[in-house]
Amino acid sequence: MIQNIDRRNQAADTLKKYFGYDSFRNGQEELVYSILEGRDALGIMPTGAGKSICYQVPGIIMEGITLVISPLISLMKDQVSALNEAGIHAAFINSSLSARQVSLALGYAREGKYQLIYVAPERLETEEFLSFAQNTPIAMIAVDEAHCISQWGQDFRPSYLKIIRFIEELPVRPVISAFTATATKEVMEDIGCILKLQTPEVVVTGFDRENLYYEVRSPKNKTDEVLAYVKEHLDKCGIIYCNTRNNVEELCELLNEQGVMAAKYHAGMPDGDRSRNQEDFIYDRRPVMVATNAFGMGIDKSNVRYVIHYNMPKNMESYYQEAGRAGRDGEPSECILMYSGKDVEINKFLIEKGNVSEEQSGADRDLIQERDMERLKKMTYYCFTRECLREYILNYFGQYGEGTCGNCSNCLTEFEETDVTEVSRDIISCIKESGQRYGVNVIIATLLGRRTAKLAANNMVNSSFYGKHSSDTESFLKQVINKLIIEEYLYVTNDKYAVVKLNRSSLKISEGQASVIIKALRADSSDKEQGESKSGKQKGLRRSEILTSKGLDLFELLRQLRTDIAREEGMPPYIIFSDKTLTDMCVKLPLNKEEMLMVTGVGENKFQKYGSGFLKAIQEFTGGSKEALSYEQPADIQKEEKPLKTKRTKEEFHLTEEMKAVFVPDDKVTISQFTDKLNDMRDEAVMKRLASVHITTVLKEEGYLFEDYNPLLGRNETYPTEKGQSEGITADSRVSGKGNEYAVIMYDKNAQILLLDIIERIRG
Repeated sequence: MIQNIDRRNQAADTLKKYFGYDSFRNGQEELVYSILEGRDALGIMPTGAGKSICYQVPGIIMEGITLVISPLISLMKDQVSALNEAGIHAAFINSSLSARQVSLALGYAREGKYQLIYVAPERLETEEFLSFAQNTPIAMIAVDEAHCISQWGQDFRPSYLKIIRFIEELPVRPVISAFTATATKEVMEDIGCILKLQTPEVVVTGFDRENLYYEVRSPKNKTDEVLAYVKEHLDKCGIIYCNTRNNVEELCELLNEQGVMAAKYHAGMPDGDRSRNQEDFIYDRRPVMVATNAFGMGIDKSNVRYVIHYNMPKNMESYYQEAGRAGRDGEPSECILMYSGKDVEINKFLIEKGNVSEEQSGADRDLIQERDMERLKKMTYYCFTRECLREYILNYFGQYGEGTCGNCSNCLTEFEETDVTEVSRDIISCIKESGQRYGVNVIIATLLGRRTAKLAANNMVNSSFYGKHSSDTESFLKQVINKLIIEEYLYVTNDKYAVVKLNRSSLKISEGQASVIIKALRADSSDKEQGESKSGKQKGLRRSEILTSKGLDLFELLRQLRTDIAREEGMPPYIIFSDKTLTDMCVKLPLNKEEMLMVTGVGENKFQKYGSGFLKAIQEFTGGSKEALSYEQPADIQKEEKPLKTKRTKEEFHLTEEMKAVFVPDDKVTISQFTDKLNDMRDEAVMKRLASVHITTVLKEEGYLFEDYNPLLGRNETYPTEKGQSEGITADSRVSGKGNEYAVIMYDKNAQILLLDIIERIRG
């Protein structure tokens, strides 16, 4: 018992000394203590929940070396850099090292210079590494991304199956721990069985990350939608995922043409270009990354404020993992999926094309493909549901919440419930009458009474349901059918030409034993109102809601200091200190070592390296006085006059008299430059940003701008009308890197006065 208490105290001291945290997060404590007691462990914890702490803390304390098996070179480099910065000796061994470097690292490890070694699974098979492991005390083997061991997981890797053979060849079996962010019940069972975990401590902390806001959009033009979003968040770091290399190339080029510092990443690029672009993103030189799903696994960048999916992923596991790269520091962040019907067809093609191992039998391949198709269906239903998006994700992984989260687009949109039981009966009867031989589109076309050759050829024009719902819209009928599929009253086959079929539950509706209710947009709800209702309602406070204007100035000062240090040290800024740590400095205003060590994320080693520089910056900024720079202050620096509010709701952007008085038009600007100038003039602590997309919409509605198709670029371009030109709006010609000509809309001094008038009208 005394030994257990000592171990627990040792774990708490290690957490504080090296990582700067006063206490473990949910789930970490149980796993750490179990490992220290010599028990195997399995942790299922969402991205950003601190899985690495669960094996790093025991790895520091236990006698012998901890081997961390990971498939991700970038993760190894990041975590080893962070550990060494914290004063913990660690190394990695993978294909990025030369044979001499590997031998040197293993030599140092034999001498006891490393406490943790990160190793790629392929390396376990080499004679040199096996000899090292058999002749060196191994305290623990931690398997990261453990879902890769299951062929039913979304990212199966055959090399993971050889981990257990490596373990069995060791003279003494070490403690085995396994960790992943995404695992269904079947995958969890696979991990335990294949790794032969012995009575493991299993901790599932849940899949909910309250700081993430989820939204699904179905825009007419995805590119315009993404451009507008990125321009509204130019001061934020984000990832945009595309499912093809061509989409990555085109979108990245377009963003750069529009003045956005974007990098690209996909498997078709040379290794050197990929590495350079990844470093530009990690070091904040290019804050936007446009990539395929080849990017992101193991990227430990904590300040990603948004993840946009330009295309729908193949399954919920991939979406959850990729979206989860936002907000790893716990700060409010956004996960937005841009859906279109083409995404489903592309994903079907990718699944049929296959990504299975040659070692698998034909039967296994067929079964895996069938399961992949089922996963695709559930991913598609996520894009259609009007229920809480967070709840949908949680339910997928076997977790159940309260039904509404208040932090997704569906929860923040006003719907009204509509009983569609009668329509549902007609749909079911139409499917039954047609012999359950057709897909959704044919059934809808029949109900609408469409005059098509396909319906005539299949004799559906003679169906008793032909034209029965001609007064309804196609989107309405599709919504009802999707609801029936999601609620499992219907199902769709996985054939090349998917067919919609009935099941036993269908009878409940036909026989009046069940009713069907859908959520429809309120008739008085406009897209604009919905967009505004979503704004600023994420759970957790944004930095501008925590810090005053002066507090934000201090944050920017500390962030610049961090950037300067990172350049000198040659490492990513977030490894020095996270944004969350810098924000906590602005709240607590430490003026000496003891106070700085009370800041979350500041351990003793990091204080020794960087503490004096940040203390000096804070002292110079504050003059040594603890004035209130946040809306929520620690007790020792609360203002006495009146308590400060813990949260402050921002006003919509509007032109103040002061702003109008000091505004001076430039000679010629883009709409983004114009809105950036106005946004810089506002008090961002109390006023939201002005988005250029609203102004552009009004300019089109009032006849100053129009859209026309540009065949060279393959998309619509915006141009000024004669009315717009008379007000000083021009289209300047530019040439892209591929030699394509495109137009940039510019506004002279007169046009900028017009823009101010429009802003006053739409924001008045």
